[in-house]
Amino acid sequence: MTLKKSAQPAPDSTRRSERSRRAIYDAALTLVAEVGYPKTTIEGIAARAGVGKQTIYRWWSSKADVLLEAFLDLSEQASRDAGPEYEFAIPDTGDLAADLKAVLRLTVDQLRDPRFEGPSRALAAEGVVDEQLGRIMVANLLEPSLQMYADRVRSAQEAGQVRPDVDPRIALELWVSPLAQRWLQYTGPISYEYTDTLVDYALHGLAPR
Repeated sequence: MTLKKSAQPAPDSTRRSERSRRAIYDAALTLVAEVGYPKTTIEGIAARAGVGKQTIYRWWSSKADVLLEAFLDLSEQASRDAGPEYEFAIPDTGDLAADLKAVLRLTVDQLRDPRFEGPSRALAAEGVVDEQLGRIMVANLLEPSLQMYADRVRSAQEAGQVRPDVDPRIALELWVSPLAQRWLQYTGPISYEYTDTLVDYALHGLAPR
């Protein structure tokens, strides 16, 4: 009598691939925070993630591609954690100041998150000296966020809450740029109180009311 082997389910390659992908994301972000962008290598990411470097090259062509995708994934996670209403646009409650303050408070939380802070500082620093990387980061990471602010300012213009002659792209720099500078250069603490004040100054100016 011949004993038949019991059928074993085939390995789920989709789950295995996703597990490897997430391990690579985590390894890339951890390494760039620990040793900086220049010293981060595909070989190092592969070793930290426990995969072969050929696995990485199958999905990405360079370490910049790996890191940018990992960082985008981290940013998307932060948006999901904040709630679905913040994933694609700044909510419009009819109160521009309140809406800006709410989303900037979420930004403060993200900037102070250890998962985000190390890799984002490393990539931002390298983007200053590596023009190509800097442009890629702006296009893929920064521009979508800036566009959300610009859209919200335009909505306020349509509602008569902001002067029609105001350039939304210049307006958003009044609160985005000071926050970025303070965070990047350690010129002062970042907090909810700070970003709330940025919005008040931007919307109401410095002259006596």
